[in-house]
Amino acid sequence: MDTLKIQTRSRTQFCDITADVQAAVSALGVQDGVVTVFVPHTTAGVTINENADPDVTADMELVLDRVVPWTGGYAHGEGNTAAHVKASMMGASAQVIVHDGRLALGTWQAIYFCEFDGPRSRKVWVSAGR
Repeated sequence: MDTLKIQTRSRTQFCDITADVQAAVSALGVQDGVVTVFVPHTTAGVTINENADPDVTADMELVLDRVVPWTGGYAHGEGNTAAHVKASMMGASAQVIVHDGRLALGTWQAIYFCEFDGPRSRKVWVSAGR
């Protein structure tokens, strides 16, 4: 298993971690198989989406804020209910096929760490199936 360390700068942030995951794949020596990218946090997630146009992640943030606003009479005392819900919507893990030592992503795809309760120091675990 390899651990990626991420420092986010804002409450909501989509961080392209594709190159970091690829480096972890290389460090783990995976040539063919599947890697799991796992986020061990309850207010952050991971997703795979377009990396060509930064408006895509900006629009994702906009839609998530519309669907799950920061204020809404939530019961959770910490004040970050929206972050928990958004993290659950994105999911805590993604699996990616590896072929010939490279992540098998589509032309426009990238792996994003999704911060919903930042800024914070975070980690992402990358593990190869055995």
